[in-house]
Amino acid sequence: MNPINFEGLAAIILSLGIPMVAIIGGIILSIRKKQMETKLRGLIVENHTDLETAKALIEEQEKKSNKYGTLRGACVLIGLGFGALAAYLLNVEMAGPKGIYFWVILAFGVGLGLLAAFIIEQKLQKKQQLTAEE
Repeated sequence: MNPINFEGLAAIILSLGIPMVAIIGGIILSIRKKQMETKLRGLIVENHTDLETAKALIEEQEKKSNKYGTLRGACVLIGLGFGALAAYLLNVEMAGPKGIYFWVILAFGVGLGLLAAFIIEQKLQKKQQLTAEE
């Protein structure tokens, strides 16, 4: 008889359990949200709240626009690529006691990518403001 492979069993249980927990958690969260909305509407009716305040309480808050998320992500990945290229060209080892330099170079590349994204965003926002004023 073969001994039980606990690693494989744990992998199977986790691979099936994690999505189930996520789905059940999402359902519970949506039910609670609906209950809170119903409770809020009941309180608005009970307290005879004026129309404008009621609208402000009931309307979902407008999500902040993230127009430049893709630009940021692209610049970060480009910076990461340049950091990896610099580490390769400088023959920096990834392992060993000097391995920290590899990660520092990658982090520096990501930082440069974020800086580039920030500068590009600022220029695009200024250009957008100028076109909106005209």
